[in-house]
This record gives sequence, structure tokens and C-alpha cells, in this order.
Amino acid sequence: RGTHLGGPWAGPGAQQDPLPAQNPDYHGFSADPEADVLNMRAVFLAGISIAIVLGSVFVHYLPDYGLQQWARREAEIQVRERERRGLPLLTSNYYDPKRLPLPPPE
Repeated sequence: RGTHLGGPWAGPGAQQDPLPAQNPDYHGFSADPEADVLNMRAVFLAGISIAIVLGSVFVHYLPDYGLQQWARREAEIQVRERERRGLPLLTSNYYDPKRLPLPPPE
């Protein structure tokens, strides 16, 4: 019977091999617990920082949803043009009624 094996199957006088010290909070970066935590924190900080920066850039450069900014600029151009011509800003007719082909009155 060999005494190099530990465990419940070994006899009462069997010698137990000491278990290697393991990091209970192992994050997968290093076998050294201090280096593992340091590397985990560095990767977490870098990942969050990159996500915030790239996310902000992505949101900033999204296209004009619903053409709201374009509509605002176009309205300002139309207002300036009507003011330059001396026309009222709003009229009751969107189109000139003289230029609309209407059906004959009955």
C-alpha cells in the first residue's frame, strides 16, 4: 500500500500531500492573487473607459433622427428668405391659389 496518496481511501497512517494554495477569487489574469486583482481592475477600468468614450462618440455622430435638425435649418432659411422679400412669414395658403389647377365650379 502506497503512502504517497492521500484521501479517505488511504490507511490511517497515510501521509497527506498538502494542497497547493489557490486563489479563491481567481479572475483569470495571473496565478499570483495580487497581480490577478491588479490586472482585473486595470482591464475593467480600461474597458469601461473605452466603452464610455466610444459610446459617447457613437451617440454624438448618429445621423439626424427624423430629420429634426434639417427641418429646423430649412425653416430658418425660409424665414430669412421671406423676410428678405418682405413677405409675411405665414399665409393661410401654403401654395399660391392662382397656380393650382382647380376643378371647374359646379
